[in-house]
Amino acid sequence: MKTDQDSRAQQVHIETFGCQMNQYDSELVRSLLKARGFTLTEDKEQADVILMNTCAIREHAHNRVYGHLAELKAIKRQRNLVVGVLGCMAQNLKTELIETEPIVDILVGPDSYRRLPDLISKALESQGQDNTQPGIAVDLSEYETYGDIMPERAEGVNAWIAVMRGCDNFCTFCVVPYTRGRERSRDPEGILHEAKLLLQQGYKQITLLGQNVNSYRFDDWDFARLITAVGDLAGIERVRFTSPHPKDFPPTLLDAVASHPKVCKHIHLPLQCGNDRILKLMNRTYSVKEYLALVDAIRQRRADIALTTDLICGFCTETEEEFLDTYRTVQDVGYHSAFVFKYSERKHTIAARKHPDNVPERVKADRVTRLVDLQKSISLQKNRELVGSTLPVLVEGDARKSSMQWMGRTDSTLTVVWEKRASPTRPGDLIPVHITRVSATTLFGEETTPR
Repeated sequence: MKTDQDSRAQQVHIETFGCQMNQYDSELVRSLLKARGFTLTEDKEQADVILMNTCAIREHAHNRVYGHLAELKAIKRQRNLVVGVLGCMAQNLKTELIETEPIVDILVGPDSYRRLPDLISKALESQGQDNTQPGIAVDLSEYETYGDIMPERAEGVNAWIAVMRGCDNFCTFCVVPYTRGRERSRDPEGILHEAKLLLQQGYKQITLLGQNVNSYRFDDWDFARLITAVGDLAGIERVRFTSPHPKDFPPTLLDAVASHPKVCKHIHLPLQCGNDRILKLMNRTYSVKEYLALVDAIRQRRADIALTTDLICGFCTETEEEFLDTYRTVQDVGYHSAFVFKYSERKHTIAARKHPDNVPERVKADRVTRLVDLQKSISLQKNRELVGSTLPVLVEGDARKSSMQWMGRTDSTLTVVWEKRASPTRPGDLIPVHITRVSATTLFGEETTPR
């Protein structure tokens, strides 16, 4: 039997799927494991433990996890290996995973990460024993926020802070309330303390996270007060937030985005659908008219606030004319960019229980293509309007395609790429870039002043 000291020598590899909250949760897990003496490795070939932090929201992430589990079966036949599934899939599909994936040794939901070190130690001790049962921790909590844990982050320019967890909205297509529980907000003093430490470590941008981040409430603190307080911290360059819900945008929050110099002029405003009947089936709690009134309220404050959105094509019973309502709404709003998905039924959601997933896959795919093409044309036109302007850009690092270029983002979250030159520019700098050409997704330019 392995001792505690043996367990501490084991190497753990973490793979993360899905949203920013999952990435943040993986940082929490890294911190919890390091505090117990485990070694983290990026090389899964050397790992004794492989953990997959999973997403149950999108079909693509769901399928990728099952693909990785199939790959790990062969590895596990060749050597000792502990396999763990964490996060939303562990919470939502625990019975299915236990029955169909016998290689899984550990299942841990988003509210049970504190139990993970002990479950790993037990799984390591049980290797080679017959009839070993997987270690399972999938209880939902009304109180867990992990507010006392400083995540173990990679170096960079941007850091995430989860200011709340869970969701009370119960959109019929969404599994989050069942995998992450009800809403609970962190103490603002803890959030501000974490933000100050991040700034001392050199991070320049902080993104505030939550499943419905703008519903944050703690005593007399609302989200407008919180984001203003973070923006007021010395040394910060930019504050962002994601993901909000259109129902939680009081005037004070709109004013904070419009007027605070450190709060980015960008709002991600998920529409999901531009038809009232489908919105009601989705339980989105707003009409198209109310959504457009919010868009008007934002643009009356500042016309240059960039709007981005999420869209679902082919939700239960959606007709062609109802899809065209969404198409026309996208044209009317003129988003800077959009994430477009075809509807995929998720187990245990209200939609899976009550509404037929009866739109053919080919129709869903066609509608996605049409919306993506529309959004590309809108994005390209908006980007073309920026040619010849000089924009402040926060340098993030090397461009994806070439280490001879820098990549950064504008205040409105647009990606900018430009050639490196003999100057002391480095990640974290806020520099002026003159825009010379554009595509639908990227601005290209040149640094205008010597550093």
